[in-house]
Amino acid sequence: MDTRNVLLAVILSTIVLVFWAVFFEPPVTEQNTIEKTITSSEDSSSPSISDEEKEIKKEASRDSIIDSTKRVKIENNNIIGSISLKGAIIDDVTFKNYKEKLDSKKQVTFLNPKNSTNEYYIETGWASSGNEKTNLPVIDTLWKIKGNSKLTSQSPITLEWENNDGLIFTKKIELDDKFLFKITQSIKNTSNKSFQFYPYAQISRKGKPEGRQIYILHEGFLGVFGEELKEKNLDDVEKEKFSINSSSGWLGITDKYWLTAIVPEKGKDFKAEFLSKAGKYRANFIIKEASILNPGSVISNNINTFVAAKEVSVIDNYALDLGIEKFDLAIDWGWFYFFTKPLFFIIDYFFKLTGNFGVAIVIITALIRLVFFPLANYSFKSMAKMKVLQPEMIRLKELHKGDKVKLQQEMMALYKREKVNPVSGCLPVLIQIPFFFAIYKMLYVTLEMRHQPFFGWIKDLSDRDPTSIFNLFGLIPWDPPTFLMIGAWPILMGISMFIQQKLNPTPPDPIQAKIFMFFPIFLTIILAPFPSGLVVYWTVNNILTIAQQWVIMRGTKVKTV
Repeated sequence: MDTRNVLLAVILSTIVLVFWAVFFEPPVTEQNTIEKTITSSEDSSSPSISDEEKEIKKEASRDSIIDSTKRVKIENNNIIGSISLKGAIIDDVTFKNYKEKLDSKKQVTFLNPKNSTNEYYIETGWASSGNEKTNLPVIDTLWKIKGNSKLTSQSPITLEWENNDGLIFTKKIELDDKFLFKITQSIKNTSNKSFQFYPYAQISRKGKPEGRQIYILHEGFLGVFGEELKEKNLDDVEKEKFSINSSSGWLGITDKYWLTAIVPEKGKDFKAEFLSKAGKYRANFIIKEASILNPGSVISNNINTFVAAKEVSVIDNYALDLGIEKFDLAIDWGWFYFFTKPLFFIIDYFFKLTGNFGVAIVIITALIRLVFFPLANYSFKSMAKMKVLQPEMIRLKELHKGDKVKLQQEMMALYKREKVNPVSGCLPVLIQIPFFFAIYKMLYVTLEMRHQPFFGWIKDLSDRDPTSIFNLFGLIPWDPPTFLMIGAWPILMGISMFIQQKLNPTPPDPIQAKIFMFFPIFLTIILAPFPSGLVVYWTVNNILTIAQQWVIMRGTKVKTV
């Protein structure tokens, strides 16, 4: 097997995947919204929440909607916002500790009211069977507040609504000091009739996440049902609704750094759905078993709701403290979960130790090189010998160019005499690939690197290098277009890759040699828009590799020259 062809295939396949993900993201389209109504179940054993199309309401600004509706203010150390008394929905949440942009004072606004441009809210309630004509609170119902007028981590609030038919609906909402809303909803029956109700919760969102979608990160619907993680892209759900029955789990909608999630009450079977209609996306669940409400009695249901910045320690603590199955998978650790997540804890330790995330990246890169030092040595020694043997290999090819069998025999004799295995240089590299991909994944998906500075011009390791060679890194007073923003760190990475390539044996095939020569330039262009933290990692890794490889090359000698 020609190992160079295998390596070339792997490299080119990677380039195609990255290039496609970076430059061919499908455009986001805006569509009309719909008005929701709670309707009856499909059948008593598998209830469902459905929508009916109604007259489209004209969009209004976020501020005007908030100002025109009665609200309960909410605030703790991490979030600030309000709950609309119209529908009793959580529709106004801003993250206090995160800014939209590094150079902006504006905080990240996450949830937005219904009928606003970026509509995004969480609703809880009750549905009845199709055989019952019961006046239930819906999205336009105006609730009254009882007691506390502001929701904080020390003071829960209680909302109430009466349907004038003997039913009193109550919602007690508690907020912890992070991102958890605990909602206890209940119904008191003062009539002489019996009823059946199904508790539900749903997340409604209009439009898709902002920013570039890339294959390495899942954004869209996700949930854990039983022991199984389900991830559904928004485009997939537009084509076909997703539905599943489960007895445990959670579901929600995730962005790169932010999350909404709803968790059904434990011990109750539920039906979950991901669906899309007219540009609006919805994740919901409904409890399958009806709650029987007899005269003079009360029924209740608990729902945990998260509006969260995906901080690793916070998400992990929720998973552990609340016993939520695999809630830590709300952060997209990827296929190499058991490599990726431990790497984060290591780099987070060095970040807290040094106070600089970039320095932590350098340290963990050096540690990974140290772990793989013996394997890399084995690989580089093999490549060094192959490089030194190249003149002899070329001589043998010229000598036996008309006799392939003889050439093969002479080449094998040469490898045996010099104790060289042509394949041995590839195996250690293949073993390291999962670790390299894991650290790449970890640096890309974790919130902790967002807006963290390095040294010099790198003010945000989660953003691209802000400099460009086309204005001489700021010396020329001109702002190049985005596609010409090829910064200093990507160029350093490309140079380091070129030097590393020079230390490797030159491919005997002239076409392969030209492709390999072009590869550092191409990768520099491809990685220029990537987070600078990833480019720092790659560059430092290249430099350490060059140092190790150079030392081995100097000490490598063979009998045949």
